[in-house]
Amino acid sequence: MTAPRIAIAGFQHETNCFGVTKAGLAEFEMADSWPAMLHGPDVVEQTRGMNLPISGFAEAALAQGFEVVPVLWCSAEPSAQVSDYAFETICGKILGGLRDAGSLDGVYLDLHGAMVTDSLADGEGEVLRRVRALIGPDVPLVASLDLHANVSTGMVAQADYLAIFRTYPHLDMAETGARCLPVLQRLMNGEVLHKAFRQVPFLIPLHAQFTGTAPFSTLYGRLPALADKGVLADIALGFTAADFPDTGPSCLTYAATGQKAEEAADEILSEFLSLEDVVDHSMLSLDEAVWAASQSRARPLILADVQDNPGAGGTSDTTGLLEALLTGGCTGVLMGLFHDPELAEKAHVAGRSTCFHADLGGNSGLPGHCPVKAEFEVLALNDGDCHYSGEMYGGGIATLGKSAALRLSKNGTKIDIVVTSVRNQCLDLAQFTHFGLDPSEYKTVCVKSTVHFRAAFDTIAGDIQPVSSPGTFVCDLEKIPFKNLRPDNRLHSGNDLQPSS
Repeated sequence: MTAPRIAIAGFQHETNCFGVTKAGLAEFEMADSWPAMLHGPDVVEQTRGMNLPISGFAEAALAQGFEVVPVLWCSAEPSAQVSDYAFETICGKILGGLRDAGSLDGVYLDLHGAMVTDSLADGEGEVLRRVRALIGPDVPLVASLDLHANVSTGMVAQADYLAIFRTYPHLDMAETGARCLPVLQRLMNGEVLHKAFRQVPFLIPLHAQFTGTAPFSTLYGRLPALADKGVLADIALGFTAADFPDTGPSCLTYAATGQKAEEAADEILSEFLSLEDVVDHSMLSLDEAVWAASQSRARPLILADVQDNPGAGGTSDTTGLLEALLTGGCTGVLMGLFHDPELAEKAHVAGRSTCFHADLGGNSGLPGHCPVKAEFEVLALNDGDCHYSGEMYGGGIATLGKSAALRLSKNGTKIDIVVTSVRNQCLDLAQFTHFGLDPSEYKTVCVKSTVHFRAAFDTIAGDIQPVSSPGTFVCDLEKIPFKNLRPDNRLHSGNDLQPSS
């Protein structure tokens, strides 16, 4: 008997419609937090063992003896809109690869779910539509999506099944890809899955979407029990920096009958609605962050500079939190990752153990975002790759470009920082230890990340607090200049519980 032939491809981007720089083709071709663009067999070989959806699916399919036909995989660091040229070029490569693949029994796509292009509000809906048009209605098409997907009716209509990450930090990316395989097998065997889709009428800022504690640990904890009852269900919490009608949380259910799928979707939606008033949206002000950093603790305080997270389209070079800590005279502080290629180059020219005066950050040109002028001592230098050590990206490599660990001195206050030439979200201890800096030895560690850092930094933290410092990834929903949301979507929900100090 001939083994089933399954084509696989991936096209990943999380779009911040209020960001500064766009994602062109070069951004998808280069390596950053994830690998560079991969073609053909490299899609499998160069992602093997990594916590990526496509690697999880490929491993599961090969273990079952299926013939895997890899086409292309690429991602770009989150940013403003994907250029039309990049979108059309990458879609063309995927479609061309599918045409060249010949007869197929199924197709799997590794997508994000929150891609916006210059001309398309629903990038993934269009990718799925084009693939469906090519393969026809009878070839099963399944895809995996990010937990932050803004799921549209178009995505649901074109795909026979959509699986969504269930953890934030995303520790289950490979697992989610693998979850698609048994469903694809069922579809290839002729089984019909009826689907139901519900959108939630309120938005949840990303710093409130942590799934390690209630309420979302409870909500996601319901899904295995539904599976035991024959209902495949998944939940997306949405990406609030994408401005289009489908922005926001949603749930999907699949079952043997339409009624069973509809009833399960209504149950999840009802529980979702009951959470609106208990979701904690609070963030420390800069003054509160300075006060917290001045307190004595047995273990480090982790301050998350959530609104300058490059993993959500932030520039990773804002200086609001840094300036506040300097003005407050805070000591024992480590901060990263700053994206500042010019400063990194100056450090390399100066050399290790030297001191020089320069500007840090504030390169976006946005109003109110200014560089910090200071003296810098070069602690360590590096030219490239950092091997992740944590659970989230373990097995992968962060491409940092020319980078440096520096000791910043201003008005008698010293703060240690890491600067890079390639934007990377600070989510792994290795991004500091790579330079000989041990975060556990500092009083306060500031990370430009929203939630992903928790997978690694929870292990050393005495306390963790999100901070409201200016940036291009706004987490105070009422301050985001939305223009295209659904009329029923509420911007501010949940409470503003006072953070612990």
